[in-house]
Amino acid sequence: MLNSSGALAQGRLISERFKQLTRASQWRMTASVPVNFNTHHPQGMVKIGEFFYVSSVEVTQPTKRFAQPQNGFDRDTGAGRGHLFKFDAQGKLLADLPLGEGAIYHPGGIDYDGKFIWVPVAEYRPNSHSIIYRVDPAAMKATEVFRYSDHIGGIVHNTENHTLHGVSWGSRSFYRWTLNPQGRVTNAGTPPEKLRRQNPSFYIDYQDCKFLGRGEMLCAGLSNYQSGKAGGRFSLGGLELVDLAANRAIHQLPLDLWTESGFPMTQNPFWIEPTERGLRAWFLPEDRQSTLYVFEVNTGSGSK
Repeated sequence: MLNSSGALAQGRLISERFKQLTRASQWRMTASVPVNFNTHHPQGMVKIGEFFYVSSVEVTQPTKRFAQPQNGFDRDTGAGRGHLFKFDAQGKLLADLPLGEGAIYHPGGIDYDGKFIWVPVAEYRPNSHSIIYRVDPAAMKATEVFRYSDHIGGIVHNTENHTLHGVSWGSRSFYRWTLNPQGRVTNAGTPPEKLRRQNPSFYIDYQDCKFLGRGEMLCAGLSNYQSGKAGGRFSLGGLELVDLAANRAIHQLPLDLWTESGFPMTQNPFWIEPTERGLRAWFLPEDRQSTLYVFEVNTGSGSK
């Protein structure tokens, strides 16, 4: 298991390698592992040693849209359960940690800082409410850190300057919270309209993000597009490297990798690590009956 300094060293190498990738870079699938339990709707993923941790939402009652907005909401809360699954490299479920409270049951994208997994859990609607947890992966124990009055769909922990960075519904806004030496958030009471910063990148909505060090996070996501007036709709996935000080993508990479059923590999969560000659990425794009896909890409850079 990597400690904080080890995670940062690995993250910096990922950043250097990722900045060398272009649309011409050749990704190759090296493995596909069926996951042998119901994953529901996966959201975020981290890999710690040989184990995978995946946040997921189990919907028991879908949300329903209102004819007119009510109290600032466009839909009701629906109902469901939040999960953090732990499974091995063969897809065997090892643990299932319930997360959330009442109408707050939708986990988002997650991050691992070398000690804790950070998990946001929100209502399943925009402009709502969230609980941010940190999870001890060894004990599979969650601790509530703070609550916030917006839907937080992903979070990373900047261990270099002791801040948390979140993205809203559809990743249209960035948030930055500060941690004091005791690990408490000092600005959780700041209203969203004062704290949020607009995301100027629009071609994908982020599903899952990872802190890499040097004030950067790497995000994966997708968006849906129409192919002409009479054409069909299609989903395009991609990866974006974000400068957390500027709240702006600094390297964007469309990713034309799909499952046989047509899902972008970045439909749901991802994880990424450096290899001897490039990068290795894990994707879990499908709901319920999921397959863990592993891809590698060379950048021409040897290990450093």
